[in-house]
Amino acid sequence: MLSETHLRLGIPSKGRLSELATELLTQAGLRFRRQDRGLFARVSGLAIDLIYLRTDDIPTLCAEGAIDMGITGSDLVEEAGAGVLERMKFGVGACRLAFCVPDDAPIQSAAELDGKRIATSFPHVTRRYLSKRDAAAHLVSLAGSVEAMIQLGVADAIVDLVETGSTLAANRLRILEEIGQYETVLIQNHQPRLPAIADRLVERLQGVVIARDYSLLEYNIARTQLEAAEKITPGFNSPTINSLEDPAMCSVQVMVKRKDVVEVMDQLKAVGATAIFEMTLNNCRL
Repeated sequence: MLSETHLRLGIPSKGRLSELATELLTQAGLRFRRQDRGLFARVSGLAIDLIYLRTDDIPTLCAEGAIDMGITGSDLVEEAGAGVLERMKFGVGACRLAFCVPDDAPIQSAAELDGKRIATSFPHVTRRYLSKRDAAAHLVSLAGSVEAMIQLGVADAIVDLVETGSTLAANRLRILEEIGQYETVLIQNHQPRLPAIADRLVERLQGVVIARDYSLLEYNIARTQLEAAEKITPGFNSPTINSLEDPAMCSVQVMVKRKDVVEVMDQLKAVGATAIFEMTLNNCRL
């Protein structure tokens, strides 16, 4: 049962985004269990109820106040035209929404699609984009995959999400023009039931997202080389330095961007660092 004294958080009921949302919430310390694919789950020890919904319904339900917050795609927020707040980006699920046409089509811009047929799951975004270019098209709204619509003779072009581009290549399509770039986001309505709980949830999730971008490096270094090492690893604010039994040596702990770790370890080794270890961060507060 839902409670008016609990924050309502909508998350996707199935698919890759549902798995991602569950993983993020679990890493953020939320304890819950969904029973037999039920529609609701209560978080233990925190006044939050989870509601499992269709991903594309989450922006509308959030804007209407049925739920207070939701995890969904920013593309779906724009398509719904939902009046919600974007509380944070998760840095995952990146994709592009683009006009796509056959490889051999003579069309060079979206404005040239005036009067053409376009198949898409994003009719509102497509219509708004075309209207700014003084173009109007017959939009064929579909709920699923649209890549085959040109070959079926349903459309002259499509507007669809593009990740790697491999599906386009397989269907002999090319990107004509990009509408925008999107990713997974946390949204909130303007009057959540429990603003303090909403802020705490955002803080916890931000800790998870930041931790995914960083590793904790620990290494030993001679104090005479500490200044050189600190130039390589200045840390988020500053490194943590601990004394060792040998007074000429010290141990350093420092946060490093995960993508830079291997190069940083090489540089530390070159200035005399030893016992260099990388440790994974699961959560943090900065």
